[in-house]
Amino acid sequence: MNTYSNSDYAALVLRVSTGVLFLAHGLLKVNVFTIAGTVAFFESLGLPAILAYLTIVAEIGGGIALILGVATRLVSLALIPVLLGATWVHLGNGWLFSAEGGGWEFPLFWAFIQGTSALLGSGAYAVRIPVVNKALGQFA
Repeated sequence: MNTYSNSDYAALVLRVSTGVLFLAHGLLKVNVFTIAGTVAFFESLGLPAILAYLTIVAEIGGGIALILGVATRLVSLALIPVLLGATWVHLGNGWLFSAEGGGWEFPLFWAFIQGTSALLGSGAYAVRIPVVNKALGQFA
C-alpha cells in the first residue's frame, strides 16, 4: 500500500525538476561553453578558476543527486551558494532574466526553491541509502 502524501509527491516534482535543471546547466558549461570557456568566464569576473570547476561539479553532481533523491536536504543547501553566486553575476543586468545577459530574478528565485526543497526533503520515490541516511540524519 502506498503511504505517500501530496507533499511527498510535491517534493518529488520539485526535487526532480530542479535536479534536471542543475544537470542541464552543468552540462551546458561542459559541452557548449566548454570547461576552458567557463574557467575563462569566471576569471574574467575576478573569480579563481577553481570556482568554475567546483560549480560544474556541484551542478552536475548535485543535479544527479537531486534526481535520485540522495541526501536531498544537504544537496539543496549546498547548491544555494552556487545560485547566490549566479545572482551576483547577473546583478548588473537588471531584474528580469529576459534582459540582455540575464537578470538576477531567476537565480535568486531558484535559491529560494532550493531552500524549500531542503525543508521538504526527498519526498516520494527517492533512493534510500541507509549508510548515507544514518550519517546525515535529518539532512538525508
